[in-house]
Amino acid sequence: MNEIELKKIKEKALEDHIPIIMDDTLEVIDKILKETKPKAILEIGTAVGYSAMCFSRYLAEGGKIDTIEREHERVEEAKINIQKVGVADKINILEGDAVEILPTLDKKYDVVFIDAAKGKYPFFLEQAKRMLNKNGIIFADNILYKGYVMSDYNKHKQRTAVRNLREYIKEVTEDETCTTEILEVGDGLAISRF
Repeated sequence: MNEIELKKIKEKALEDHIPIIMDDTLEVIDKILKETKPKAILEIGTAVGYSAMCFSRYLAEGGKIDTIEREHERVEEAKINIQKVGVADKINILEGDAVEILPTLDKKYDVVFIDAAKGKYPFFLEQAKRMLNKNGIIFADNILYKGYVMSDYNKHKQRTAVRNLREYIKEVTEDETCTTEILEVGDGLAISRF
């Protein structure tokens, strides 16, 4: 893996205000992936491919990441980035809306990373659970959404996102088939182990 290129991609994404995984969030996930050595990871929300490239370090031998992105421009940029970093053999980009793509997937994953439209998190969770292997892990990034989720924040613009993130938290914390911890790293990270 070309770490120098990866660092450049990260810096450019931050300069261009493209939302990428925050360092402290990545640190937590890295630690878990290092222990579990997943064979198959599903990522919902590719952006420029940064998190997928970071996760690819910890794949088991022959492991793969499927990542979904709906913005064509981002897909093209991610493809170039993945080539530059030298991990194209490990990452497969699925272009389109995750809401349409997920129900068509018939694969099993050890890890699912959710980092896409906040208002769709409950749907993403339902789909992720369907495809998760036994002892799988689901990570949901930005689960606390600038602190709005735990406050009585109620601005119209973010109301649906906040309501659906709260619903996601309620579902994973009340689900008896998993244990969930919610960490205040980055913009909040939910880790559900099934």
